[in-house]
Amino acid sequence: MKIDFEKQGGLVPAIIQDANTRKVLMLGYMNQEAYEKTIETRKVTFWSRSHNRLWTKGETSGNFLNLVDIKVDCDNDTLLVQATPDGPTCHTGTDTCWGENNDSSPLLFLAELQDFINFRHQEMPKGSYTTSLFKDGVNRMAQKLGEEALETVIEACNGSKEKLVYEASDMIYHLIVLLTSKGLRIEDIAAELQKRHDPNWDKERRQAKAAKAGTKD
Repeated sequence: MKIDFEKQGGLVPAIIQDANTRKVLMLGYMNQEAYEKTIETRKVTFWSRSHNRLWTKGETSGNFLNLVDIKVDCDNDTLLVQATPDGPTCHTGTDTCWGENNDSSPLLFLAELQDFINFRHQEMPKGSYTTSLFKDGVNRMAQKLGEEALETVIEACNGSKEKLVYEASDMIYHLIVLLTSKGLRIEDIAAELQKRHDPNWDKERRQAKAAKAGTKD
């Protein structure tokens, strides 16, 4: 990775992003030495312009930023640093330097769950329920999804909200397992729904269907 430290007098902006929530936590500056120390220690380190020295975030508070990844922009002069914070990032005690809460969206967990199920599919550890589903094959996975979908419908019609959420969660989990077995991810479903959200989607679908029918004639 080539970083142009000389363009701005030896320093480059470093945008810090929570690797899990994707929230922007703070902005700091790195020189070559700070960058190398960040890579070496896996703790995000800056060059403090006010104190004219290296500064590892959390060295006094204990609220370290644990490095996950670093990317450089197209001009090679700005860094995107993905990290996991040990605590509040701002010196004022807030999660971010903009006073925002660094809460994870539950929707992001679906991607995390997908990654976990992918890992199960690759490693097939013994004693795992997910592993047993993969070993039982597509027919069994599809059957389980159908069972959970039926239980979800029953709770929607005659149950409580709590039980509906519980059964719907089982249904989504088994759907992800089935998708994974077919080489797909839950994001593929999200992409399809996103496409359908386009106002022109149904129009294009009808036109394609009509064109196909015309070809058959």
